[in-house]
Amino acid sequence: METFSSFNAYIQRAIIENWDKDALTDYQGITLQFHDVARKIEKIHILFENSGVVKGDKIAICGRNSAHWAVAFIATLTYGAVAVPILHEFNGEQIQNIVNHSGAKLLFVGDYAVKTIDPKAMQALEAIINLPDFSLLISRSEKVTYAREHLNMLFGSKFPRAFRKEHVNYYKDEAEELALINYTSGTTGFSKGVMLPYRAIWGNVEFIINRLGKKVKAGDNLLSILPMAHMYGMAVEFLFGFCNGCHLFFLTRLPSPAIIAQAFADIKPTLIVTVPLIIEKIIRKKVFPKIQDNRIRLLLAMPVVSKKVKERICQDVYNAFGGRAYEVIVGGAALSKEVEEFLLSINFPITVGYGTTECAPLISYCDHKVFKGGSCGTPVDRMEVRILSSDPENIPGEIVTKGTNLMLGYYNNEEATKAVIDQDGWYHTGDLATMAPSGHIFIRGRIKNMLLGANGQNVYPEEIEDKLNAMAMVSESIVIQRGDKLVALVHPDKDEVVNFTREELEKIMEQNRQELNNQLPAYSRIAAIELHDEEFAKTPKKSIKRYLYQNN
Repeated sequence: METFSSFNAYIQRAIIENWDKDALTDYQGITLQFHDVARKIEKIHILFENSGVVKGDKIAICGRNSAHWAVAFIATLTYGAVAVPILHEFNGEQIQNIVNHSGAKLLFVGDYAVKTIDPKAMQALEAIINLPDFSLLISRSEKVTYAREHLNMLFGSKFPRAFRKEHVNYYKDEAEELALINYTSGTTGFSKGVMLPYRAIWGNVEFIINRLGKKVKAGDNLLSILPMAHMYGMAVEFLFGFCNGCHLFFLTRLPSPAIIAQAFADIKPTLIVTVPLIIEKIIRKKVFPKIQDNRIRLLLAMPVVSKKVKERICQDVYNAFGGRAYEVIVGGAALSKEVEEFLLSINFPITVGYGTTECAPLISYCDHKVFKGGSCGTPVDRMEVRILSSDPENIPGEIVTKGTNLMLGYYNNEEATKAVIDQDGWYHTGDLATMAPSGHIFIRGRIKNMLLGANGQNVYPEEIEDKLNAMAMVSESIVIQRGDKLVALVHPDKDEVVNFTREELEKIMEQNRQELNNQLPAYSRIAAIELHDEEFAKTPKKSIKRYLYQNN
């Protein structure tokens, strides 16, 4: 393993080197410069110290992305406490269970999440702190109450001649020390506390800075769309951006396509980190209708002019993302084959990465210039990846990995840890893939999702769903097994179906089924398509919670 360099040293260096630059902005709200962030961090450290918080104590943070969420998280790690980021999409009971299971001493909570929780259900908490202004919502400790009420006085007495760069001196972390516990939001329905050491956080940030730090420079704008409580958004958007001296913008609200589109136009980010759902909605709604015009189709079919037309289309798509991005990184779930092939055909700078919470999260990624369609990049630095197959290039097998980014295990759950990390230290991801000689990984699906055909053949539902999602009136789908038959549940596109009766829609779906089956081998053909009126329930990274529909 490569010599570990302190993660907190990255934070300290970024603050000192970018002291007077903009650091964190709530979109259409407050902006904090790096020196403002440092000042707020110092006040939280004083609050911790005078409240009796010691190294290794758990500090929970639950709220929508915001500048103050970022400050609370960085302050926790740079103090030597253990951060417990909680997805604000979790319901009150889930939030309470995580707070209690982790043994958190304090809880920072946003104005949206605070409405869903019951403080009486979290008796071990000494205080609940309001994220928007760091005021005390509840205190069960005289020390905490005193520290918060006298915080400005305590700060002033510690720094009587003003707070300056030279006062920034953070906790020196060790490689194997626990930095944070991140509770998974996977599609299995059970949330486990992933223990991530400082080396795993450092390994991810070090890799991204080495690969993208010269393309995305200090002072550049980044838009934080993904939840920072999820490792993908935390590492690739937030921590990379901050440690690289970038100016991060937080939407602070539910990221609807309209809000995201406006934010791209206003902020013009140099790097876009997103999930397939956002990319696919923009392409299907804004781009595909234009290029399906007969005139455009005709021009694209003419070799002499098609290159120019593709360049123009690419520029239009590029402008839809703000017009300045070095590349768009997609992760969290599979990108639609149709959308990916279109973007590659116009030379749009897109790439797909792969990872898991247990690897904080990166396992594979490559620059868009060497990206291969259908893949999710090549193994990242300091991570070894194998495919458990007799012929990894052609026969799918489970992805296993080990290295710097790997977790310590699941918090207070040795049984679950042993189930995924074998005696040789390999983490079993549960994902099936092949690997090209170049190292590019091609995901086939989840082992748990894999279905058995009537004659025992392996059926990968994700591959069928990808084809079905590109068909008429289909917004999203899920393929399930009933006995020896495969059935597709389809949520129709609301914008397209308004003028159709239920009977007409069912006939369209039957046509889709026949067309789909013509593209599939006999053992994986769909017996029926059933309409599903509601959008499928999803995890925060927008993967469908399959377990909710398997017995439909």
